[in-house]
Amino acid sequence: MNDQENPSESPAIRVEIADTDSLFNHVFVIRTEVFVDESNIDQEDEYDGFDHLSTHFLAWYDNNPAGASRRRRLNNGAMRLERFAVLAEYRGKGIGKALVHAMLSDLPAGQRVVIHSLTEKVGYYEQFGFHAEGEEFEEAGIGHMKLSKMM
Repeated sequence: MNDQENPSESPAIRVEIADTDSLFNHVFVIRTEVFVDESNIDQEDEYDGFDHLSTHFLAWYDNNPAGASRRRRLNNGAMRLERFAVLAEYRGKGIGKALVHAMLSDLPAGQRVVIHSLTEKVGYYEQFGFHAEGEEFEEAGIGHMKLSKMM
């Protein structure tokens, strides 16, 4: 696959909206493994009360649940992309790119989109047209930067 291809079109990767209990369960299993178990983030920080207001995305790799993310509208009208989680055995295979592409694919022109990125991942999101805003801050005890872009 070259850099110009949309990874969500790869036959090995499929992203869908987690709109059933079964799909939603996969999302939470992935988030728990990545954030709570692997990154030692407190469950109260991870499950913040916004899940019912969010659209959840589930990425599959060769028909195995591999990654998850969520998108929600903020009070100011911006869309926030968050809770990107890819299981360790699927990292480096394009799952994150596929999730970002899927989350942005149906947003209208002029829509503002924000991400609170791990500071070390800012460069990753810049490839999608995101730009850093402001200074580094802490979320769940980890350094983050606010990124944004207009669709």
